[in-house]
Amino acid sequence: MAEMGKGVTAGKLASNVQKRLTRAQEKVLQKLGKADETRDAAFEEMVANFNKQMTEGTKLQKDMKAYLVAVKTMHDASRRLQDCLAEMYEPDWFGKEEMDTLIEDTDTLWLDYHQNIMDKSMTTLDSYLTQFPDIKARIAKRDRKMVDFDSARHHFSSLQKGKKKDEAKIAKAEEELGRAQKIFEELNVELQDELPALFDNRVGIYVNSFQSLAGHQEKFHGEMSKLSQNLNDIMTKLEEQRELKKAGTAETKTGEGAKSEETNHSESASSPPKSAVTNGSDDKLPPGFLYKVKAIHEYAATDADELELKIGDVVLVLAFDNPDEQDDGWLLGVQESHWLQNKDISVKGVFPENFTQKV
Repeated sequence: MAEMGKGVTAGKLASNVQKRLTRAQEKVLQKLGKADETRDAAFEEMVANFNKQMTEGTKLQKDMKAYLVAVKTMHDASRRLQDCLAEMYEPDWFGKEEMDTLIEDTDTLWLDYHQNIMDKSMTTLDSYLTQFPDIKARIAKRDRKMVDFDSARHHFSSLQKGKKKDEAKIAKAEEELGRAQKIFEELNVELQDELPALFDNRVGIYVNSFQSLAGHQEKFHGEMSKLSQNLNDIMTKLEEQRELKKAGTAETKTGEGAKSEETNHSESASSPPKSAVTNGSDDKLPPGFLYKVKAIHEYAATDADELELKIGDVVLVLAFDNPDEQDDGWLLGVQESHWLQNKDISVKGVFPENFTQKV
């Protein structure tokens, strides 16, 4: 027999064409009400659930991919921002090495977050959706075989009811009916077993996908929060370093001014001294003064070197004589009221920074 294409003979092609014509005729007769149609309301509900499940799963897959793209975009933006900070951060600034390490850790955290979502949530969802095309094709095949079964049933019935019975044709039609029924019922039974199980399986897939995503989000944001706190601490220390340098420069200038004033006084006792630095109420500020803070919480001193605080107290923050003695989160100062009355910093003490705010 002549070949019509790879693996397709002319006879096979003709058979397929005839099947399509027969099915089309059968569907027309059913629509016109001239032939009854096999209906299964329970199976039709299963198919409706399947289509709904496939639509929802496909949308979830699409949105999950969009989320991954957004994570990648945020990672790229974060990396550019961190690189910008690294380029601007000067070598002699506080915490240069810690800053470089923090930037590397931030980049690694973003990479791990993206990869974990891809490996766990996305892979599970992709695997879940791979089964839908095959089942969809089998549902379509089942529908075609149902039409074939109906057509064979109607053909057999018409031969039986004919005035002139051709037993050979009737026997052949009965054989074709049996074969069509067997093929249809095999597909029908398989799908009736698989579709409900697949529909129920969606719950587990959604739970696993979102629990996995939530777990990775929680871990990522927890670790990112720690890195953000570290960055904030480095910035705070950098600002303190700047303030200490400013205070040191101010002290040097004050010392130089005092020497100059003393020289001028020795040269001319009648020359009036230069005006001292004031804070706006004509009171000289204590040595090493940096800035003022106001207590927003009460603090009870537990050691002799600590400063007692009551809400509303104004404290003059002072520079440490030795910056290495300063503990993280602690400041040195003297109560403004004591300084104004006594011009004395012998009662200075340390206090927690987060119990105050700058004024």
